[in-house]
Amino acid sequence: RSSRATPSRIRCLATAASGSSSSAPADPKIEKIVTEISGLTLLQAADLVSLLKTRLNIQEIAMPAASAAAPVAAAPAEDAPAAEEKPKEKTIFTVKLEKIDAANKAKVIKEVKALNPTMSLIDAKKFVESLPKPLKENVPKEDAEKLKKALEELGATVVLD
Repeated sequence: RSSRATPSRIRCLATAASGSSSSAPADPKIEKIVTEISGLTLLQAADLVSLLKTRLNIQEIAMPAASAAAPVAAAPAEDAPAAEEKPKEKTIFTVKLEKIDAANKAKVIKEVKALNPTMSLIDAKKFVESLPKPLKENVPKEDAEKLKKALEELGATVVLD
């Protein structure tokens, strides 16, 4: 009999694993990592995710589940009318590259390339030459501010929308 992992077999193993999580001891190395990660602040966890995406060369993709979760998150806000009176602070931004200083064009192109691992150097150059354009979308406030600061230090004009 083949020991290949079929979708139904994986589903059974996942169900069995989730049901017996308390009885089966996990790998001590994994337990240590989980313990350390659970002690991180939200900002540190976001930095960890960014670093892992960069180090493991994981591309940014749109998550369809996020759009489905938005109406669910909005529902509890309707129950509290007092909370709706306050203006909500924007937490997700689009980082838009408006213009660059011609003297620092090469540095900005390299930074754009570094921020988009799937982009070739030629694509990054074309991107920078066709400004204004959004560089990153759906970026958390802290990451957007860091990105803005880094690009402005290189001589770019950046707007957070």
